[in-house]
Amino acid sequence: MLPHATVQEAETALGRSLTTAEAIWFNYSAAKSDYFLYCHNILFLFVIFSALPLYYIFLEIFFMDSIKSYKIQPKVKLSVSEVFRCYKSVMRMFFLVVGPLQLVSYPSIKMIGIRTSLPLPSLWEIIAQLGVYFIVEDYLNYWIHRFLHCKWGYERIHKVHREYTAPIGFAAPYAHWAEILILGIPSFMGPAFVPGHMITFWLWIGLRQIEAIETHCGYDFPWTPTRYIPFYGGPDYHDYHHYVGGKSQSNFASVFTYCDYLYGTAKGYRYQKKVLQQLRAGLKSNGEQIGVLHNISAQDVKVD
Repeated sequence: MLPHATVQEAETALGRSLTTAEAIWFNYSAAKSDYFLYCHNILFLFVIFSALPLYYIFLEIFFMDSIKSYKIQPKVKLSVSEVFRCYKSVMRMFFLVVGPLQLVSYPSIKMIGIRTSLPLPSLWEIIAQLGVYFIVEDYLNYWIHRFLHCKWGYERIHKVHREYTAPIGFAAPYAHWAEILILGIPSFMGPAFVPGHMITFWLWIGLRQIEAIETHCGYDFPWTPTRYIPFYGGPDYHDYHHYVGGKSQSNFASVFTYCDYLYGTAKGYRYQKKVLQQLRAGLKSNGEQIGVLHNISAQDVKVD
């Protein structure tokens, strides 16, 4: 809840007029508690988990002929009932784990200094903080992910998420309840190191889940803007991790690729890409037609 009762009080405290964005924020948040504002994340996550994967399903239903060349594992096709079963499981975990976790975790957010007050952060401040959040989360997630691939972590926790060797958008948050809790730690550490505004926190939680759904979508679209982010992994990179199987020791990174490169856990992926390129080059030199990335696919060249 903002400490100012009127716009005039807020402007006096700031020593200037409110920007348009700050006026909108004041009108929306002035009478709402910080806890209520924080709990908006529950709604945002529900909408993202439920609506964003539908984009890929929409493309599959109405534009399959146009997008089938971008499917990473073209030999795998899930039925409607299988997709719906995945969504039901995600929603069960959402209402039993994710939602309640949001409801009870507010004191930690208050403790690290996430604020709702004016002034609002500048665009560059938001971008810089989000960059820090992604880098911190990516590094910590890498090591937790590697732990989850040890025998104990995989058999007791991570194998639930790995049921989908050809992942789909709905499978991004599909996981054991313990994995959901554990992977919440890296997501929290970035804002703990560099606390920002509640709006920045909303964006962080939302963008991280959007990124996760994209990397699990099963398609490597050339028009995706994230392709232009340096060291970004993307769907093809993470899809390989799922495809190789439960004993995979490759492509642990959640967002970027630098950890896998530095610690030598992307050798199988890079070798596979080299072999695929050689096969395509050979077929082209023989005058044969090549369709897409995985017409000679990852399913035909499995290396870890």
